[in-house]
Amino acid sequence: MTEPSPGLAPGDAPKDSDSGTSSPGPKSRKAIRSKPEKKPLPVWQESILLLGIALVLAIGIKYFFIQAFYIPSPSMEPAFVKNDRILVQKVSYWFGGHPERGDIVVFKDPGNWLNDIESNSAKNPFTKTLEAIGLYPSGGHLVKRVIGVGGDSVDCNPSDAKTKGRLTVNGKALEEKSYLKKNVLPCDTEFHVKVPEGHLWVMGDNRSDSADSRAHTGDPGGGFVDDDLVVGKVWSLIWPAGRAKWIHTPDTFKDIPNP
Repeated sequence: MTEPSPGLAPGDAPKDSDSGTSSPGPKSRKAIRSKPEKKPLPVWQESILLLGIALVLAIGIKYFFIQAFYIPSPSMEPAFVKNDRILVQKVSYWFGGHPERGDIVVFKDPGNWLNDIESNSAKNPFTKTLEAIGLYPSGGHLVKRVIGVGGDSVDCNPSDAKTKGRLTVNGKALEEKSYLKKNVLPCDTEFHVKVPEGHLWVMGDNRSDSADSRAHTGDPGGGFVDDDLVVGKVWSLIWPAGRAKWIHTPDTFKDIPNP
């Protein structure tokens, strides 16, 4: 007959040797393992969290993918008129990509190009905040078409019978009727430039009303735009809704010879 352990009365539960407490039974173990349920966040806290996530996503989209801009002047008519809203995509110029001939690009002011252009940038704290996160069209930028890239020779000689008053890039005359404003000469003032590497020669589609590279040849930068100033390529016209459209590079620039 087995004798009870010393110090234990018959029927007493055995003690845990380390803690001196009773060993938990199966139900007690389950209770110890189970974690208390988390209470859901109050509605106001959840709203603030969701708003914060939305702001972070908006800022990320603005800086890395897409950004909204407005058109500050009539220099790109007929494609865009003053106060149109456009979207610019930045993906095309990732991983060493560069603007190409015929692209319509938005770029930062190379230096006082915007002096004579009315600013439509955000003017009150609310719209300034929206502009900072990419939810309001940004100001302080220009939009033009790339005519020449680094190494290209761009020439304009209105009296040249061979080119019939057209622009030439690396000796090839451009057929620009598909995008130039009607009754506007593609080439009305003689110039001959060679674009430095890493730079662009840009012009508006409304050549008679565009203060583009031609108007700044006497400036320190010679009228050329540094590639690093380009924000992105115009992807679409989004407002007014009745004229919304995708923007494509015209075939004009497909067969330009290498410089």
